[in-house]
Amino acid sequence: MRFPGISKKQIFYELLEKQARAAVDAANEFQTLVNDFANLAAHAVRIKEIESEADHITHELANLIDATFVTPLDKEDLHGLSSALDDITDCIEACTGRMALYELKQLRADLAGLVMLLVQITEATLKAVKTLRDKPCRDKVQDLFIRIHQIENEHDAAFRKALASLLNAPDADPINVIKWKAVYDRIEVAVDKCEAVAHIIESVVVKYA
Repeated sequence: MRFPGISKKQIFYELLEKQARAAVDAANEFQTLVNDFANLAAHAVRIKEIESEADHITHELANLIDATFVTPLDKEDLHGLSSALDDITDCIEACTGRMALYELKQLRADLAGLVMLLVQITEATLKAVKTLRDKPCRDKVQDLFIRIHQIENEHDAAFRKALASLLNAPDADPINVIKWKAVYDRIEVAVDKCEAVAHIIESVVVKYA
């Protein structure tokens, strides 16, 4: 991948932002899937493509970190951020891939709300990643960290409600319960990974203050 006109230092930030953007793209495609459930398989294929593209970016960044003597952020922080960002997209792909594999026929009403919050938190995570270029003081990005934590809390409550509805439904099909629980669990992990990214960025901001 080439970045004409961009300094080597800025390439690190460019690649991190591309990773965060991939997570947003995957989440948005997931939302499209929810609104077009009849074409679940096609949307799952597109998310797999996004995940594969994100993997290439992750590998490129890892190679750049290892090949660069002086990096703009500590190598440990760069690797941690890159890994967590990649995990977000991986979790989304794992979720939608399983939905296609399980051949789910009927959309559960609570999925839309969970995915909407997933989109919101990936977008907020991208904004947080973009702040790294300017090495801002903690006060300038605190609202972003609060927003990400807020969305994570909202999603946690929605996740628990969705699980309760799934597990306690009368005459529930056990196989269907297992399938949908796997879907919900992976969305929850993706959201948690977004908060993990925010924690790393917050630590970096404090370190370089």
